[in-house]
Parts: sequence; C-alpha cells; structure tokens
Amino acid sequence: MLKIAYHPIYKHPLPEGHRFPMAKYDLLPKQLLHEGTCEPDDFFTPDRPNDEDILRVHDHDYYTRLTQLLLNAREVRRIGFPLSQELVDREVIIAQGTITGCDYALEHGIAMNIAGGTHHAYTDKGEAFCLLNDQAIGARYLQNKEKAKKILVVDLDVHQGNGTAEIFANDPSVFTFSMHGRNNYPFKKEQSDLDIALEDKTGDEGYLERLYEILPQLIKEQCPDFIFYLCGVDVVASDKLGKLGLTLEGCRKRDEFVLETCYKQGIPVQCSMGGGYSPDIKTIIEAHANTFRLARNIYF
Repeated sequence: MLKIAYHPIYKHPLPEGHRFPMAKYDLLPKQLLHEGTCEPDDFFTPDRPNDEDILRVHDHDYYTRLTQLLLNAREVRRIGFPLSQELVDREVIIAQGTITGCDYALEHGIAMNIAGGTHHAYTDKGEAFCLLNDQAIGARYLQNKEKAKKILVVDLDVHQGNGTAEIFANDPSVFTFSMHGRNNYPFKKEQSDLDIALEDKTGDEGYLERLYEILPQLIKEQCPDFIFYLCGVDVVASDKLGKLGLTLEGCRKRDEFVLETCYKQGIPVQCSMGGGYSPDIKTIIEAHANTFRLARNIYF
C-alpha cells in the first residue's frame, strides 16, 4: 500500500499575490485520486508530533519562540510567510507526516508526504518557506527508536539543502547529498557531505548523467539502511526559481532512477515533495504527480 501523508492544513492561506504556490497541496491529492493513481485509503492524516521529536533537531529556544509566535521581524522576513498559529501548526503536522511516513516506509518500502522537504530550516532558524526540517526530524526519530543507524539524504531540489547540511555537519551517521544549481539560492551555501553544484541550463542529459554515476556509488560506499528523498520539481525549465532547464520527462526519469535504485537495493525511502514554482500550476502538479505514479508502478 502506498501511504501518503496529507492534511487539509497543508494548504495555508497567504496574502494575495504571494509567490508560493500553496494551491498545489490541495490540487495534487485531488489529481492523484481523479486519475486513479491513488485511492482514499492511501492517504493518512498526521497529527501533532511530540515536542521531543522536534527538539532532537531544533534548538529549544528557537522552537519555543516559534511556537509562542515570538520570532522577531527579521526572522519572520527570512522565513517568507506571515507568522501565525495556523502556520506553526501546519509545520509541525508536516513534520509528523514525515515521521509517520518513516514507519510506513519501513513496512512497505516507500512512503510519501504531499508536503515537506523543508531543507532550509536550520537548527536554530527558519528561512525560505521552511520553519522546521521535516526530514531531519524523521532521521533523528528513526535513530532514536533504533530503527535505522546509517541514513542517506538525497536532496535533488534545485536549491541546496543548506539547513540539512548544517544540522548534520560532522555527523557520520547521516550522509547529506545535495545536487543543485550553482547560481541559485542559497547564495551562501553550507557544506553537505557531497555537494554537486550544476551550471545553469544543464538540461536532462547532463543532469541525469551525473545522477546515474553518483547515486549507485554513494549507496555502495555509505551502505545506508534508510534513504530520505527530497524530490523538488523546481529543476524543470519553466520554474521561476530554478535555472537547470530539465524537461518534465527529464524530471520524471530522475525520480524513476532514484526510486528504482532504492527498490532494487531494498532500502526504505521516505519522499517529501520540496519546491516547484512554475507559473502554470498544471506543470507543478504534473511533475509532482509523476513521482507518485512512479512510486505506485515500481513498488506496487
């Protein structure tokens, strides 16, 4: 069974004209149901996590000020969303979706989160639409419960996973791999265990060639017993915030290779959707939906 975290709170109201495409969190599950890729029973509704799960990753002072809505104006600007109780509730529920997804991935081989991929959230601050780092929280949950020892983060969002890199710096139990645009946000990047910075307009062939070479070798060297896959679709050519120039088919082949690799190696994988900012919402939905179609076809 393909288990997918979804909660209506994922679609959060934003000021008119805001550049973040919040509508995708409502439209994507509807599309998956409409086309028959998913059934209603595939979706599960996450609740709030235990604070302890979040505090294994995030600084106590930051988390306290976040939940009490006490961040200062500069911190809120860095995040990019107006701060509210509903926004904070949304973030912690997304994190629980990933935590629960970890257990489903251990059971079924794979699990998905309609949202998540909040890889710009640091130990002690949020930025770029990310308040809490859901996959980092999931990784620490697995380790605390002794359900995984060596974890590999495969971050293929167009933006470097700077928060994830900072959280797991000098921690050999979690290997962070980020393949992203060199000339893109964040302009001051952190150091992942492996960073592959690609030039503008790399395109399908150059992108896939690097991925096909790197991922199997990484798995061979690191021997992870769990993988987190951040499958942002802001790599496509139409994306307003990405410059790598992939086609929708190239993005689909990327996901196909990652998921087939995890499946063939027998390594559980939790997938969070990450970014996607194409002007036409239909492009975003199609690119994300491909990931779920592939998961269904490969695993079930």
